[in-house]
Amino acid sequence: MSFIAFVILISVGGLLVGALARLALPGKDPMTLGQTMLVGIAGSLAAGLVTYALWDKGPAIAIAVLFATVIVYFVRRARGGGLASPGRPPVDR
Repeated sequence: MSFIAFVILISVGGLLVGALARLALPGKDPMTLGQTMLVGIAGSLAAGLVTYALWDKGPAIAIAVLFATVIVYFVRRARGGGLASPGRPPVDR
């Protein structure tokens, strides 16, 4: 597989996992597609590290979505929101 195909595959997978994670929490999230993709990639990476450490297997998509959902929740908390409210996006000055 070429490097470009690998990057596209990671990006599409991250977008899918990030979108499912955003759907798992109620309320609208003021995130762009790039931010959603990065959350999905980070969730997949964290899920992969944990599952390889515990079971010596690759992560399932459900575990990756769970980790990405936790990341989305922490992003909401950092914005001053909670479980059902996303909080305010940062204001540019």
